[in-house]
Amino acid sequence: MRFLRVGPVGGERPVLLTDDDTHFDLRPLTDDIDGGFLAADGVQRTRRALDAGELPATSISGERIGAPLANPGAVLCIGMNYAEHAAESGAEPPEHPVLFFKTPNTVVGPNDDVLLPPGAEKVDWEVELAVVIGRRARYLDSPADAPGVIAGYALANDVSERAYQLDVSGGQWSKGKCAETFNPLGPWLATADHVGDPQALRMRSWVNDEPRQDSSSKDMIFGVYELVWSLSQYMVLEPGYVINTGTPQGVALSGRFPYLDEGDTIRMEIDRLGSMTQRVRRATR
Repeated sequence: MRFLRVGPVGGERPVLLTDDDTHFDLRPLTDDIDGGFLAADGVQRTRRALDAGELPATSISGERIGAPLANPGAVLCIGMNYAEHAAESGAEPPEHPVLFFKTPNTVVGPNDDVLLPPGAEKVDWEVELAVVIGRRARYLDSPADAPGVIAGYALANDVSERAYQLDVSGGQWSKGKCAETFNPLGPWLATADHVGDPQALRMRSWVNDEPRQDSSSKDMIFGVYELVWSLSQYMVLEPGYVINTGTPQGVALSGRFPYLDEGDTIRMEIDRLGSMTQRVRRATR
């Protein structure tokens, strides 16, 4: 199953997309797709409602697609989780997962514009596999426990301003990660059974239709289940938390490509998680 939110910003409605590409209105079951819905066994309740014929078919033709998760409690990000990306960044592969945070209000729809902060000159793209937590996780015993707390997966663009991240960071990365629109997410939140093995997903990105990234989640240094287990040792993961699991090589930071500029178009896709396209424009004060 795949969960979507469609409609204008602030007025999205929840929709279910089944494997046969039929859309169903989720409003008989919930007002929105958020941490509370996931915590209240929302995925299984949806399955039961669908099987019982309690969800009416609907159309989303012509509607904006919003982020598939409303009001994420936190956006946790893993840095340098692909060896070749670490190398192009001039760093050694980490011995432990590198964690930084994005503010939840960076999350926007998959096709919403990416806004360049005034004066920013080093804005970069990063295709990432996002994990959405569905059940509270604290001190998990092993990575084998991780699938039981994962609600599903989504495609994310971890947009970054590299000068803010590295030159004026003060030692932390979040300055370069938290500008408005810096985390497009979607088009859908796919359940684990729809995705299959999270370490076998092709990931690609393009800028102005020119190839940039082409890799696979199998190349992660720390896999999805290990990341969820590891993070649970240091914090309580709540339903509705998003984990961006890192990006492969092929970003502007490598020096092989120019940074984003006004008028550019970013396109990304991950197997079974759909695609997204953003237009880049300059933010106004």
